[in-house]
Amino acid sequence: MDIRPILSTLRRHKTAAALIVLEIALTCAIVCNALFLIGQRIETISQPSGIAEKELLEVRLGGIGKQVNAEARTREDLAALRSVPGVKSVVPINQLPFRRNSWNTGLSLVPDQERQTLSASQYFASEGTLDTMGLELIGGRDFQPDEYQNLESVIADNSLESTGTSAILSQAAALKLFPDGSALGKTIYSGRQPLRVVGVVKELARPSKMDNDTRYSMILPLRVTYVEGFYLIRVTDPARRDEVLKAAVAALEKVDPSRLVRAKRSYEEQRNKYFANDRAMVGLLVTVCVALLVVTALGIIGLASFWVQQRTKQIGIRRALGATRGQILRYFQTENFLLATVGIVLGMLMAYSINLWLMNAYELPRMPISYLPIGALLLWLLGQIAVFGPAHRAAAVPPAVATRSA
Repeated sequence: MDIRPILSTLRRHKTAAALIVLEIALTCAIVCNALFLIGQRIETISQPSGIAEKELLEVRLGGIGKQVNAEARTREDLAALRSVPGVKSVVPINQLPFRRNSWNTGLSLVPDQERQTLSASQYFASEGTLDTMGLELIGGRDFQPDEYQNLESVIADNSLESTGTSAILSQAAALKLFPDGSALGKTIYSGRQPLRVVGVVKELARPSKMDNDTRYSMILPLRVTYVEGFYLIRVTDPARRDEVLKAAVAALEKVDPSRLVRAKRSYEEQRNKYFANDRAMVGLLVTVCVALLVVTALGIIGLASFWVQQRTKQIGIRRALGATRGQILRYFQTENFLLATVGIVLGMLMAYSINLWLMNAYELPRMPISYLPIGALLLWLLGQIAVFGPAHRAAAVPPAVATRSA
């Protein structure tokens, strides 16, 4: 199709054409960055934890004043919980992935290293913790019975720093510490405290994001009581979680009715709560994108309808000279495609500028170039759909009627 008549018409309607181009450019810039932010949030929400999420329950207890012989009471609690129908296993633990608070330590390759190699979350494990959490051991071994120590005794005697202990690393932490070889059997340091790596698990997310990575974690063979941590229960059937949780709380209250149940929930509830703000942001950004696209589509429809009305006589003359309905339809679609293309080019430049500002202001990563063609295709498609109705009505006008109009 010869586009010279189209360009001539657009030159005679510079203001209206410029407004549509500007509207498309702004929409392209905002939608591209919004899609990028949505992708970032979805990637954050979808992070793997490495644990058997659907099978896990948490019960956190509290009491008034100092608890007498917390280690003995913890053993009683564990015996009671293991007798609850539907409980596969249970352990006390200090933390889980994706929480607001976390226990962390810096890890280095030599004692008193000037700058730590990475910061890792510390998970304290007792017998059966790896199985209860559902972790996948991909190298080395689990802790041996003689390697476990009670956290309370270690803190009181300060024995861990002098004797060292074994450690299990997440795969990401092991690769960060030893990128050129296996971490198994190697010694790492938390300050001056030596830790011997005996195992590696495939994935274990840390509770909260630090150092721009949630995958650096470490497990130590330190038993905690219900005072320092909480009970992690793995159920045999995820469909019975509510039933098992109710029975588990009743069993704990029977052991010691003076304690308070501070929290009782499935792990999925905890994870959903942690990522609630991210899901809300995704919803908000999707709403903004849809609203912008709708406004842009209405603008295109309005302008195309106005131009069809203004050019009714011109359309009729072309029909009388032999132009087919298809040619009239393609005329308006080509016109819209040209306007959209100019707007999209400007929008891409604006999108890149906005992304640079977001990088400097909020430390966001650079937007991948792939988001620009996605935004362009979306707006090209939107423009063609929006202009189809007015263009179809123009093509359907009989030549005789069009020629009689003023």
